[in-house]
Amino acid sequence: MELTFEIMYKACLEKDESFEGMFFTAVKTTGVFCRPSCTARKPKKENVTFFFSAKESILKGYRPCKVCRPLEKLNETPSHIRDLLNEITEDPACKIKDADLIKRGIDPFTLRRWFIKNHGITFQAYQRMFRINTAFKKIQDGERVTSAAYASGFESVSGFADSFKQVFGVSPNKSKVQVVIDLKRLETPLGTMYACATSKGVCLLEFTDRKMLETEFKSLARILNATIVQGDNRHFDILEQQLAEYFEGKRTTFTVPLHTPGSEFQRSVWMALREVPYATTVSYSQLVASLHRAEAVRAVANANGYNRVSILVPCHRIIGANGALTGYGGGIWRKKWLLDFEMRTKEQLTLS
Repeated sequence: MELTFEIMYKACLEKDESFEGMFFTAVKTTGVFCRPSCTARKPKKENVTFFFSAKESILKGYRPCKVCRPLEKLNETPSHIRDLLNEITEDPACKIKDADLIKRGIDPFTLRRWFIKNHGITFQAYQRMFRINTAFKKIQDGERVTSAAYASGFESVSGFADSFKQVFGVSPNKSKVQVVIDLKRLETPLGTMYACATSKGVCLLEFTDRKMLETEFKSLARILNATIVQGDNRHFDILEQQLAEYFEGKRTTFTVPLHTPGSEFQRSVWMALREVPYATTVSYSQLVASLHRAEAVRAVANANGYNRVSILVPCHRIIGANGALTGYGGGIWRKKWLLDFEMRTKEQLTLS
């Protein structure tokens, strides 16, 4: 889709988030530039110009809007909430109560709403989930239930056992065979993503506004016979580092371990996807040919659609036979952004 002035102005008027990352709206009368989805009062058409990067907007003399904050990542976690999350990660046994939040100048009700919107649970529930997950891993590592419960901040073993069973469906003593999928919220220039990982590797990386995401979570939990719980995972640090390097134009391949359960055919398609070079596109028919199998294009397209690990397994590099950008779970606008970004980065790397 060609981004004409009319299309961009219409997106601006409608505060259309699907155009995030594709352009910025600059207002000549105020000297401010905004995201497409900015909620501030909309300017007249004759007072608007558009740029395709924040850098270009700044170089032309415009300053970032204080309402939509275009220099920040889309839906970025506020710094005071990042501090809370880091504190919980470093010491899962800590209990941050409403009174503690008020002392820090944080409104508990506002924090509650933010967590429900972005994590689907309250802040207090998030803390409990993290404590339970921490205790689970201690038990898996051979620690006794009693010591794991107290070390994770629970005041009684019976209370811990009840909470544990509510989450995992089994008692702590029977959890040795239980599998947990850790869940974390990440931020990227294209919006927030959910990452899931097991002890084997990253098993899901999807944008939080992806359609049917809840169904994808349920399917993954069913296939692995596991429970998805907010928690830390050793693979998350590598994932975040490599994603940051990718978006900075410093990385073209990923080495973070993946755990991608599926049929033999699906896994072969996902492996073929990982072999599509950076800043390169192939059609479904070309992907079929690379597999050296008899399956039809439709079967390959379906397997492509079942890919749960965006960007790392680069299904965004698959296009239609006529060169058109076909469906992408994260949105066609993100697919275009990723392809354009990779092409620009490749050109810059070639020149350097």
